[in-house]
Amino acid sequence: MVGAWLLLWGGLALGCRGETAFLRRADDSTGRCTYSFTVASPVEATCPDAGRVPELRAELAALAARLSRLESRERVTGGSGPRGGEAGGARDSQQAAPATRLEAAYGELLQAKSRLEEEKGRLEREKEELGRRLESSTQEITRLRATRCPPGGEGPGRDALRVPGKAPRWDPQPLAYQELQSERTEVPVSRLLEETALGRPGSEDSGCGELVWVGKPVVFGRAESIAGKYGVWMKDPEPVPPFTRETTWRVDAVGTEVRQLFQYEAAEQLARGYPAKVHILPQPLESTGAVVYHGGLFFQPRRSRTVARYDLRGEAVTAEREIPGAGYHGQYPYSWGGYTDIDLAVDETGLWVIYSTEKARGAIVLSKLDPETLEIRRTWETNIRKRGVANSFVICGTLYTVSSYSAPNATINFAYDTATGTSRALSIPFENRFRYLSMVDYNPAERQLFAWDSFNMVTYPIRLSRP
Repeated sequence: MVGAWLLLWGGLALGCRGETAFLRRADDSTGRCTYSFTVASPVEATCPDAGRVPELRAELAALAARLSRLESRERVTGGSGPRGGEAGGARDSQQAAPATRLEAAYGELLQAKSRLEEEKGRLEREKEELGRRLESSTQEITRLRATRCPPGGEGPGRDALRVPGKAPRWDPQPLAYQELQSERTEVPVSRLLEETALGRPGSEDSGCGELVWVGKPVVFGRAESIAGKYGVWMKDPEPVPPFTRETTWRVDAVGTEVRQLFQYEAAEQLARGYPAKVHILPQPLESTGAVVYHGGLFFQPRRSRTVARYDLRGEAVTAEREIPGAGYHGQYPYSWGGYTDIDLAVDETGLWVIYSTEKARGAIVLSKLDPETLEIRRTWETNIRKRGVANSFVICGTLYTVSSYSAPNATINFAYDTATGTSRALSIPFENRFRYLSMVDYNPAERQLFAWDSFNMVTYPIRLSRP
């Protein structure tokens, strides 16, 4: 049946082409019946050369190799097979990680830029607001300078101040204020008059007394350079011509070679910052313990336990003496440091030196000095630890100490009376307005304290009372 179909189809094909075909049937090597058709080529007159078979095979092998390479490349790019997909996915994730990090970093940079722009805008607004305030303040100052005080008796109490003979009109006060006045009058009048007379600068009463009150600091000037972080400023209570009690002296004490002593004709010139003269000391001084007294600058030369006197008129060192056993260069300083081992002081009775020794085990030692020869006249050993206090000064032969150099509300916490050789605890309020007190000295002529508080040169009014 199969043979018949093949024969039919073969005849139809040949009939359509008009060619002659030969059909042959025979058994093959396995005994199966096979049919063979033989058809003449309509194009080729002869069969191609058999020698081209190797070339065809080589071309076939090259095509196969090319196909194999294409398949390998396809697998590498992850396009075929599950393994290729997994490898491609891992590689894609590895390549995507840096890109993700870069995107995150870029986003953070954009946020930082946005914050900086906001901060810039805020600062510009603050600058504009400060400019407006400055302009308003300048206009107000100009207006106040151009405006004269009214000549009449405007304002409460002017009549009483300008016309002493005329009694002020009685103005009834609220009941609470009257009660407060009654409470204040409980203070003994004699005590108030006595304290006022003793505490007023230039008072005729020169009697000594105990320190009972320290007022608010008054700023006289400010150091503009870092060398003025701490220092010492002073006036001579017993000046020698051509200097006066108004002549003001200043030393900026920051540095290792502090030699400059600035001279000002008055405190107002100090406030303006223009010295009349600058003295160059022959030796560098140590820290903030210097004082001016009786025409000389008394100071501690650097890295020594000696005290020297520099004559302000002759501009030369006229005396120098070692303080036996005194600690120096950081052995027994005040609590703020600064190599304040040796501190000089002046009061109504003369020149003092405050220090400590190994024998005293860090307690304050107080010695009275001869201002010409620097010979020690007498020495007192206290029970006040020098490192436990911020600074000290002497008034009427009594040593007073300050509790802290940085606390805004410090106190005068101890007193040592050289007349009795006894000490006592105190609690007199003392304000550290700028919170870095590096020097405190008493001026007996002006009856006030001179201090250096974080670049600022200040004074403190005081009040004394008789014991």
